[in-house]
Amino acid sequence: MSLCFFASDLHGRVDRYRKLVEAIRHRRPAAVFLGGDLLPFPVPVAGEQFADFLREFLHPAFADLRDRLGDAYPDMFVILGNDDPRAEEVTVLEGEADGLWRYVHQREETLGEYAVYGYACVPPTPFQLKDWEQYDVSRYVPPVCTSPEEGWRSIPVPAHEVRHGTIARDLAVLTGDRPMDRAILLFHTPPHETALDRAALDGKRIDHVPLDVHVGSIAVRRFVESRQPWITLHGHVHESVRLTGQWHEQLGRTHLFGAAHDGPELALVEFDPRDPGAARRSLL
Repeated sequence: MSLCFFASDLHGRVDRYRKLVEAIRHRRPAAVFLGGDLLPFPVPVAGEQFADFLREFLHPAFADLRDRLGDAYPDMFVILGNDDPRAEEVTVLEGEADGLWRYVHQREETLGEYAVYGYACVPPTPFQLKDWEQYDVSRYVPPVCTSPEEGWRSIPVPAHEVRHGTIARDLAVLTGDRPMDRAILLFHTPPHETALDRAALDGKRIDHVPLDVHVGSIAVRRFVESRQPWITLHGHVHESVRLTGQWHEQLGRTHLFGAAHDGPELALVEFDPRDPGAARRSLL
């Protein structure tokens, strides 16, 4: 175990994926983590139209990389994000069956001596696709947001699960009472009130009440503080690093890394789980 890559919120941008593939080919990381919002939704980028992005571009790109690298092909861990229709999950699982990656939403996998957990859901947002939204710690919905019971879904979900499910409950089920001292958690949402969940909502009000500029998950924040996993990986809030100047934060012993980015470049976090304090973030 040595070098790991983390990228998130690529949103179907072929140029970003090509930069990622080239970085993997050149640097030969042991593992790669992709933190959701991977697909070109809701609208494809101009000039990058694919009828089926996963089957026509992403699967072939990583299959070709695997053929080139052979035994040096990295362990890849993947989740989707709130802009990725859950109807595409079946195609992501095809990539897993072909050995391209491991799909880790609400699953535990291993990476050497480390346990890897994945979780794609985010708290309520203003957006209408609700495939990956859950209530956070209660049925509270922030101003300007719509509840997970509204909007639309690309696949049906039982109404009682939508109404009563929470991120807090999901994380308890996902990790149980297992030790977190050597755990790497791949999230789409960042924790609440950190440098990684800072949104550009300054000065905005609803009915004269200022909006909270921190839009991350309270459940994830409480989980990190109470369970103290070794490393957590986050995306979702594109502008956070630009607004705060921070992509790496520490809560107790837990190292939090953010890979979301609101510029045209690929934001790539490089870290070694044995020395997370030495991680670095590059724009390619």
